[in-house]
Amino acid sequence: MNPNLKAALMALTAFGLFASHDVIIKVLGGGYSPVQIVFFSVLFSFPLAMLYLLRDATPGTLIPVHPWWMAARTVAAVITGFCAFYAFSVLPLAQVYAILFASPLLITILAIPILGEQVKLRRWIAVAVGLTGVLVVLRPGQAELELGHLAALVSAVCGSFASIIVRKIGREERTVVIMLYPMMANFIVMAALLPLVYQPMPLADLGKLGIIAVLAWTAGRFLIAAYNNGEAVIVAPMQYSQILWATMYGLLFFDEQPDRNTIIGSAIIIASGLFIVLRESRSEDSEQPVLRTRSRPETGTTPRVSPFLRKDKRRK
Repeated sequence: MNPNLKAALMALTAFGLFASHDVIIKVLGGGYSPVQIVFFSVLFSFPLAMLYLLRDATPGTLIPVHPWWMAARTVAAVITGFCAFYAFSVLPLAQVYAILFASPLLITILAIPILGEQVKLRRWIAVAVGLTGVLVVLRPGQAELELGHLAALVSAVCGSFASIIVRKIGREERTVVIMLYPMMANFIVMAALLPLVYQPMPLADLGKLGIIAVLAWTAGRFLIAAYNNGEAVIVAPMQYSQILWATMYGLLFFDEQPDRNTIIGSAIIIASGLFIVLRESRSEDSEQPVLRTRSRPETGTTPRVSPFLRKDKRRK
């Protein structure tokens, strides 16, 4: 099988699993606080994280090489996880994905101050067009904006920030350091808040939380394998397949049907994101902030690292 075709199929599988992961979050979000869902998701992810610890033979300690950048990434990941879980709980799936699809646009902007990259006119136009698509989805002034919309926006911004930091420090930090700090912070913060919102959970719901951890773990492995087997320009656009999963799952389980604005706005955001990816594929390695960061927002709730982290380290 052609390597790029194989990588594309792996990526499609990964994002299909991620979409299934998000459906379970939405189901549980109808009866439990995002704090409780995040807490147990992290708790059940720890055994999987231990596999990383056992396999990582890189010499060093768990003390970050860049403590301030690591602290910023950890805070961003905690906010991303909580806001994403809340948004999936209260908004239609397609709307959440449409807003999260703005991540490539935000990464392009954040690459300027954090990575010192220059963004040329055509990519600036693509960013402006994509952000217009976000406004089409949100319809400010025409539709009442909910807290869930704000949560999705915050998740997109903070997730992009966390991802771009991985791009900045990933060659020097150990994988386990980058992975564990957000997980530990999520566990501690949500554990502190849990007594305020805790609802008893039957075994079936605890099982669903376990499935969330397994789905995220499996999807992460497929995504890394996709990037290792094929070109980033082929793999990265596969994230937009989630809008198809969102539409199907929304109709099947939640009686959700994307409205016209969500469809039009999503098309605009996806088109601008694809343009940025294609432009970056023709640039030098140092001018590929979107292609060289994860395609799935960092939430700090599961043991997932940037698909390019290991590759970048091998280039040292």
